[in-house]
Amino acid sequence: HLLARLNEGLTAGCKLTLISASAGFGKTTLLSEWISTFPLGMRVSWLSLDEADSDPTRFLLYVVSSLQTVAPNLGEGLLTALQTPQPPPAEVLLTGLLNELAALSGRHIFVLDDYHLLDSPAVDSALAFLLDHLPSHLHLVIASREDPNLALPRLRARGQLTELRTADLRFTPTE
Repeated sequence: HLLARLNEGLTAGCKLTLISASAGFGKTTLLSEWISTFPLGMRVSWLSLDEADSDPTRFLLYVVSSLQTVAPNLGEGLLTALQTPQPPPAEVLLTGLLNELAALSGRHIFVLDDYHLLDSPAVDSALAFLLDHLPSHLHLVIASREDPNLALPRLRARGQLTELRTADLRFTPTE
């Protein structure tokens, strides 16, 4: 039933899937299982985060590197700009990346695992910008122990959010 809920969000055109629960509830395992059910050719990028990724430059670098696993030349301009002494604001960098993402064909899933480890308003802001302008064929998945600092109520109200919470991940008596 969990895989079915994840698939429903994907086919309904939701921008974001949020899996939020405490440690040990199987968030990463569920995502791995879900991805293993995808048809061949479905593009999936996965970024496992840690505390050091709270640096906005490092975060953007790793986002692009992760996306390049399925689109090798994607984000070259962003990577070059990040190496300058004073990189442009994240929104400027992400606009170019979003244009490149919009040009990709086919569905693409981008997973950010362990988002709770990040503690950076700048990263939250960059992710919010990315999410607000996400091309329709790209789907963001966040696995976290706590809710990210994003406009979740707005996404929920617009039907753009699929959520799995602690109660959803608990075994039922039958299970």
